Amino acid sequence: MRSGGSGGDGEAVSEEAGGRRDGDGAAAGARAPAGSAGAGAGATTLPCARLTARQAIAAVADTYSEAAVPDGPGTAPGAPSAPDGPLGWHGYDDARARARERTGEDESVVTALATIGGREVVVLSFEFRYLGGSLGERTGDRLEAAHTHAREHGLPVVSLIATGGSRMQEGMRALTQLQRVARQSALNRAAGLPQLAVLRDPTTGGGWATLGAAADVILALPGAQVGFAGSRVRPLGADPAAYTAEGQLAAGHIDAVVPPDRLRATLQRWLQLLGTPTESDVATTEPAVPPEALGPPELPETGWGAVVRARASGRPRAEAYLCAYFDEREEISGDRCGGVDPGIRCGFGRRQGRTIAFAAQCGTATRPAGFRTAARLVRLADRLGIPVLTLVDTPGAANDAAAERAGAGAAIADTFAALATARVPVTSLLIGEGGSGGALALSAPDRLWATPDSYFSVIAPELAAAILKRDETQIHKTADQLRIRPQDLLDLGVIRGIVPPA
Repeated sequence: MRSGGSGGDGEAVSEEAGGRRDGDGAAAGARAPAGSAGAGAGATTLPCARLTARQAIAAVADTYSEAAVPDGPGTAPGAPSAPDGPLGWHGYDDARARARERTGEDESVVTALATIGGREVVVLSFEFRYLGGSLGERTGDRLEAAHTHAREHGLPVVSLIATGGSRMQEGMRALTQLQRVARQSALNRAAGLPQLAVLRDPTTGGGWATLGAAADVILALPGAQVGFAGSRVRPLGADPAAYTAEGQLAAGHIDAVVPPDRLRATLQRWLQLLGTPTESDVATTEPAVPPEALGPPELPETGWGAVVRARASGRPRAEAYLCAYFDEREEISGDRCGGVDPGIRCGFGRRQGRTIAFAAQCGTATRPAGFRTAARLVRLADRLGIPVLTLVDTPGAANDAAAERAGAGAAIADTFAALATARVPVTSLLIGEGGSGGALALSAPDRLWATPDSYFSVIAPELAAAILKRDETQIHKTADQLRIRPQDLLDLGVIRGIVPPA
């Protein structure tokens, strides 16, 4: 019988299932990457070193105290416990006893109340040396109690994950803990409480598919093994890079890979940005003030002149506006559907002591992944009661075959819907090209401003001339007819104003 690793459905089994243990007692099937070190005496803390649950908490927290162990179905005082668990798995009690002796823990997760950067949070930290960090009934009890405490006290949840998945020796009773965890996560999400995850090594099976992938912000340590399938159940020949933190980042499933020496500061910034908003009612949330223009103040004389200025290579782009507007910021990445668009920047920033979410186009054709990332950002900000700023700058939505296969239409429709249904105010500033629906999807319906070096058009003047069967000499005239200059947009009631220069 195999020990460690993951079962055929991607759920990890305990390393105590009858086979070998690796040097630090971790699940044999969830191997550490090259350079990883154990947590024993003399171990060196390298990227993705397997810290104990308490070491992981201490590495990011200012202070912490362990939460009380709940009286749940698996831990009720005085309640009789079936020998060797619900399945009567021979040797399970002995395996747990050895895990307790080896780790000093009586379960695979430690829950604590902690402060990180002065912010009080609930922390969930997995002990991988305890049966591979696997989830059983008592693990579910602790995770449920921790989420409940977070809701009752309005606290964010930070999960420090290192698990192979569900505990084989408890069978389906263990697997159903994922439903409990998923429900608790959903309840905290509905309560408007931030959830952050740190993917340690390994994060596989149900731990990844619940606490990890469901978090609002997902950070990972370099080289961490991350994936639903553990190393022992993957198809032969599967690309190993797909099951790493770096591979998940490239595929749009996590937000950042953070070196251990930067993790504490990164979590502090995220908690500062996403912590309980000052506004208790989203209906009274003040909108973000539109940024000042960074380009020349003069308005264009002609429609084509507006196009030329907006397309100029030296024109201020999203990065310049974000740097000028925010005191500090952190970004999310990816659409959680397998895509990343480097042509859009999304995240949260701090301006004059206030958090504002942003989605900024960078002047390229926006791809489906970019629209989905922006929609994800808007919905997260809306749930947390944080106002949104969008910077509009694109020649239009990507229209190549790959974009169509990736669902360009559906992605644009979802972005329209996210902005249309947001309860928090969305402020938009046109900072360059406003190319048709690809630009309009990120434009607030009633709160759009423009810079003097921008234009907005139902279609590019060149394409309009082609559709009208006009030759190239009539493109400039067509641009004038479309009335795309900032002053035209103001006259037409499309924008609320032209922002002045800084």
